[in-house]
Amino acid sequence: MVVFFFDEGRFGQKPVLGRHWARKDTSPVVRVRPGYENFYVYSAVCPTTGEDFSLFLPWVNTTMMNLFLEHFQEALSGRTCLMVMDQAGWHVSGNLNIASNVELIFLPPYSPEINPVERLWQWLKRHSLRNRFHDNLESVMEAVQACIQQTTAPFLRELCRCQYIAL
Repeated sequence: MVVFFFDEGRFGQKPVLGRHWARKDTSPVVRVRPGYENFYVYSAVCPTTGEDFSLFLPWVNTTMMNLFLEHFQEALSGRTCLMVMDQAGWHVSGNLNIASNVELIFLPPYSPEINPVERLWQWLKRHSLRNRFHDNLESVMEAVQACIQQTTAPFLRELCRCQYIAL
């Protein structure tokens, strides 16, 4: 049985600004295009193997969660898994269609720091969005997708490794 940790990350046109090198006595300017459009990346990561599964979806709700679960279950190819996630309303909904080979386990409330997928969101924002100009939401999606495609199983094992997860 394999254990996946799951979460959704919001990405959009809201600028992600951070430190960077600049010449002494200069004020660097970062060009941004603020906006309020966004999308969500639904991701499940197995910290012990580095295996991952992600979908880009427009909203967070029970319908989108069911869509993710349907595709995730297909990707499991008959294997059984435990999926660990937070207790968002659409995760605990009575209308979820959970396959027989997937068992959900919920993290304690208000504890995102113990979900290893949160580390993936930080890395993605740092490497695809920070101090970068994106003309539109499609450009943001392409940047995030390119970053996700660069990840490898060994990289995700290292990024999502936690002391409390037995490897």
